[in-house]
Amino acid sequence: MHQSDQDIRNRLLIARLPAMPQILVRLIEHLQADDLGMPELAALISKDAGMTGKLLAVANSSAYHRNGRTPNLEQSLVSLGTDMIKTLVISDSVFQTFNSFPHSGSTDLRAFWKNSLTAAMLAREIARALDYPHLEEAYLAGLLHNVGRLALLATAPKEYGFNFTARDDEDLCAVEQRTLQITHAEAGAWLIERWQLDSFLADAVLYHHEASDRLESAHPLIRSVRLAHVLASHAGDAAAVHEAAALCGLDAQQALQLLEGAARQVEKAAAHLGIELAGADDIPAPPAFAPPPVDPVQQRLSEEVRNMVLVSEVGQALARQQGESGLLEAMTRTARILFDFENAVVLLENPTGHALVGAPTAGSQRIAEFAVPLAKGGPVAKSALERRPAFVQRERQPIGMAEEQLLRMLGTDSLVCLPLVAGARCLGVLIGGVAAWQLPLCQRRERFMQAFGAQAATALENLLSERGHARRQLASVAEDYREASRRVVHEVNNPLSIIKNYLSVLDSKLARQEPVSGELSILNEEIDRVGQLIGSLAELKPMDAGPRATDVAKVVDDVLRLFRSSGFVPATVQIDAQMHEEAGRIDGDADVLKQILVNLVKNAVEALTPGGGRIEIQNRGHVNRERQLYVELVVSDDGPGLSREVLANLFSPVRSTKDGAHHGLGLSIVHSLVKKLGGHIACRSGRTGTAFEILLPAWSGAGTAVALPARALGSA
Repeated sequence: MHQSDQDIRNRLLIARLPAMPQILVRLIEHLQADDLGMPELAALISKDAGMTGKLLAVANSSAYHRNGRTPNLEQSLVSLGTDMIKTLVISDSVFQTFNSFPHSGSTDLRAFWKNSLTAAMLAREIARALDYPHLEEAYLAGLLHNVGRLALLATAPKEYGFNFTARDDEDLCAVEQRTLQITHAEAGAWLIERWQLDSFLADAVLYHHEASDRLESAHPLIRSVRLAHVLASHAGDAAAVHEAAALCGLDAQQALQLLEGAARQVEKAAAHLGIELAGADDIPAPPAFAPPPVDPVQQRLSEEVRNMVLVSEVGQALARQQGESGLLEAMTRTARILFDFENAVVLLENPTGHALVGAPTAGSQRIAEFAVPLAKGGPVAKSALERRPAFVQRERQPIGMAEEQLLRMLGTDSLVCLPLVAGARCLGVLIGGVAAWQLPLCQRRERFMQAFGAQAATALENLLSERGHARRQLASVAEDYREASRRVVHEVNNPLSIIKNYLSVLDSKLARQEPVSGELSILNEEIDRVGQLIGSLAELKPMDAGPRATDVAKVVDDVLRLFRSSGFVPATVQIDAQMHEEAGRIDGDADVLKQILVNLVKNAVEALTPGGGRIEIQNRGHVNRERQLYVELVVSDDGPGLSREVLANLFSPVRSTKDGAHHGLGLSIVHSLVKKLGGHIACRSGRTGTAFEILLPAWSGAGTAVALPARALGSA
């Protein structure tokens, strides 16, 4: 796999490779200061339990332990000697540290560590021959000269897995450079530079593959490691051995003698360190392998297809999120994964469209108090206004206060601003925090980011739309409830007025000791009706109870009895009823019909008071309208009629000239009740009076139209 889209150097930065152990850091500091005697060594080692145990184990081994007593730490150090102590401390620290690299546990490292130990022993002896004073530094440099191979295996196991065991030569470096854009020498030097040592150690690792003619005047440590590498890996190449030995003032024969002595020391050191090297020479070291280069057009096409699939899957995943906080959390989490953002936040456009405000998520509540005015400019505002991604780097462009705050909030030195665009509208901006070295990669993936932003914006827009719909539904329910409350309060006034009048009648009859059973029955009925009206508030849209036959004449008789017995109708007003003998039943609830008639009669009584007049309730029989059979009821009076303004808004809930907060609702309630029964209502009004004509579905018995002769009616 060609690494055109991701530099391995970037992976090394985020791989979190182990740091150098503190005991090794302090040991090198003492060595460089030339103040490391036995007391200093003992004090250093005693602070590291693991290292203390290792040295005691070696001191107690048969190679050093002669008598029966178990030596303490100080005695052990004396018996081992400073050179062996330094070798063990350096070697064990390096082995323990780099054996914890990712993928080290699943890789056969016997050949790697044998080569590294050999180079370490050789580098120390070569440094001694050069009179270089820091022999342990040379030993460490030889031990680490190929540590870059471990680093590349840890960061690019798929690309480098085969070449980790390949022959260590110039071909390997060329393949590494072509496939990974970095050699193992460069990777090792980079790793050591992170330790910030005041030493040429990193340079010695970096240049161990350098041509000998370029190293003639190089530092002794660099030349020592170069020769150690050639002897450890290419002892059979006479020309290379001769050139590298000449760098150090040695001839080839002397260099090969050093190699023979190093082999014995490697076996001894490996035994003390518990490193298994048996069979290391049998592990094959094939030539480095590089896959054939990928056609850039084909690679780009593959990337586009992959990105399309990813974006589609991301869009589906975001669409499944519940609630705004869940969606925002999913957006930022997905962006961090897809684009290697260290952190991410979302700024959403405020309701006025003048600013971007922070959207809080589970990991960032402080962002909720953050705002970016769109009119003030700046990269973030510009990204939202132009609907294009912006890439902000602190060191390369002037930035505003908002960007400074975001950089501190996200803990990075660069920002990626990704506008969330749905259609023609920018809903906000997703801000990703990245390191400066990541910006070029982010810019190459700009189209992918825009596609992700569009999917995220679509999911966000759908969520906001659903939330707005829910709010509208809630407002509609609230309005329905308010309307139902006004209707109930209005309707309750009717039975309450009747109850009040009947209580007066009841009081008079009780005083005269006359029978009151009829009045008590009516009072019970009206009290029940009040309860039903109040109970209707709990169900704004009652379920249809199915067909019900209602005797129109009985309901009319009940209404007349209520008004006449209660004293509500003055003596100057006359109420008459004319019922049809055949068309006597409707398909509907009797209580609803009673409520309609009570409202209409009450209005008529009020229209005739105080002058008086006549009210008539008529059942005019069946009417056929649009192939459906109805019963026509008419409530009329001979009063002054309705004004033009009242007729224009007849069945709307308007304020009337009557006193009270709910007056003016009566006819709108009548209209809704008629509709509830599946009927129609019309009004005719003039100087000679007012008539309300009501069509209610006729009762068929079996739910079908009855076969009775009826008047045809075009409209009502």
